Amino acid sequence: MSESPAAQGSGASNIPDSRGINFFRSDPGLAPLLRAYLGETAFTDIEAQLIALGQRASDELDALALSADHHPPTLQHRTRRGEAIQHIDKHPDYVALERVAYAELGLAAMSHREHAPAPLVKYALTYLFVQAEFGLCCPVSMTDSLTRTLRKFGTPDLIARYLPMLASQDFDTLFQGAMFMTEQAAGSDVARIATRAARETGADGTETWRLYGDKWFCSNADADLAMVLARVDGAPAGIKGLALFLLPKTLPDGTRNTYRIVRLKDKLGSRSMASGEIVLEGAQAYLIGEVGRGFHQMADMINMSRLSNGVRAAGLMRRALTEALHIARHREAFGRKLIDMPLMQRQLIKMMLPAEQARTLFMRIATLLPRADRGDRGDESAAKCVRILTPMIKFRACRDARRVTGDAMEVRGGVGYIEEWSDARLVRDAHLGSIWEGTSNIVALDVARAAKREGALDALGRYVRAELAEAGLPEASAALLRAAFERAGAALESVAECGRDESVRQAASALYHATTAAFMACEAAQVSRAGAEDYRRLALAHLIVRHKLLPRDPLALDDRDAHATQLRALVDETPLPLADAMQLLPAQ
Repeated sequence: MSESPAAQGSGASNIPDSRGINFFRSDPGLAPLLRAYLGETAFTDIEAQLIALGQRASDELDALALSADHHPPTLQHRTRRGEAIQHIDKHPDYVALERVAYAELGLAAMSHREHAPAPLVKYALTYLFVQAEFGLCCPVSMTDSLTRTLRKFGTPDLIARYLPMLASQDFDTLFQGAMFMTEQAAGSDVARIATRAARETGADGTETWRLYGDKWFCSNADADLAMVLARVDGAPAGIKGLALFLLPKTLPDGTRNTYRIVRLKDKLGSRSMASGEIVLEGAQAYLIGEVGRGFHQMADMINMSRLSNGVRAAGLMRRALTEALHIARHREAFGRKLIDMPLMQRQLIKMMLPAEQARTLFMRIATLLPRADRGDRGDESAAKCVRILTPMIKFRACRDARRVTGDAMEVRGGVGYIEEWSDARLVRDAHLGSIWEGTSNIVALDVARAAKREGALDALGRYVRAELAEAGLPEASAALLRAAFERAGAALESVAECGRDESVRQAASALYHATTAAFMACEAAQVSRAGAEDYRRLALAHLIVRHKLLPRDPLALDDRDAHATQLRALVDETPLPLADAMQLLPAQ
């Protein structure tokens, strides 16, 4: 058992070690938020599980993740007798993490079982799990998303055949999923996909689809099932010629399907998880949905992966912030604790803001999902909000995670650059988010596309205005947040209407900041109504508007003592009265 954090922090080495603290209990904002979103009964049902996972993530799971990161998987092409096996050897510590994620927690199966809990339960558990291990969360997310796509578009026969294994928590029989889409010439430009899908008709009249081609980046390369985009022979050029297929690793007769893993990628981050290059050599696959609708059907899977990506970015930022806060509270320099130094307090606040923004947005999207999915039509307004908020969190939170994890490494200092600690792994893992499931440019353009073509911006505007009207906030705050959202919305609308691609990242970022600030302010009122007065999230919302959305003179120095009390309360993560939160309201 590791030494207690308090003992480590006060030791002669002066190198605080957070190993063994509880990531749930040491995050005082998490429980009130989940209670506010889930309701008292649903939160109470999972509270013990969250506490237990918070402890394991800090200790046991973190140690397993560090080991798995240092011992990446290897590909075995043949047995010693020359027999082709295509086997990926995973380190035992990675397998132990798989058992926790898939079997114990059921993160991939949870949404696909009878009486499934609210999506936020799954994402809250993922948020804690990813603070220990990032790489495995990719296969978990793809398994979850593949199952959702299969259930929406697959035939009843395919669903009956594969859903039991995808929704299983029996580690020895459950199926993992993947998504094979990227090709050398077709990354973001999906219309250039060249993988062929050929239809064959057997002597008995049965039809079989065969896939031929190279897939350049296939994460979870030895998954039991993969969704694959391919171009149907004889179909039109471009996206209209694509179809979506379900590719099994093992055929019904028990033989291995005809595709090969050529090699595994030597990646910067997410090293614990196997990503590879795959050659399809007439592999048997099953058509999902309609020919010509393949990309649109896979887009649903991609969007769910993007949301999971946002959750993971939020988790990485919280882990980084937790580490930085622990160090600042326990390390001494120049006769003071680091957290007593105003400059350090400002650095911590700069890390806290994006971490809290991402957390707020993934919780809000998760809360909207059941309404968007309900029944055949669902709630059209909620669906449109999910449609625009999902690329927004993927775009902005993943970029923020790169900076926040880097700043946390700096707080730890030179030790943070050493691979024995979590910092280097967090930095490496954070860089994947801005590439995976669409680069920042592509995803920002998707925000504009959702705003213009699908009416999602109007739906989001109605939703934000209604939330602000019902929150019971001080009118000065509500007016500030309304004005910030309206201006950001108008900027994005202008960019989308005029096709000003060069400004789309600026406009999408502004809408992200305005939207998260509004939601965070509403959360403050909701949390305070449910328990003790705590308007920290309103104070953070005011800071977002002040520093991200309002004009500032870069040469105007901050007043040395301005808001010192409020900023200290924020970095201490202690409740903040409404009057103090209003002190941070920007002057208009």
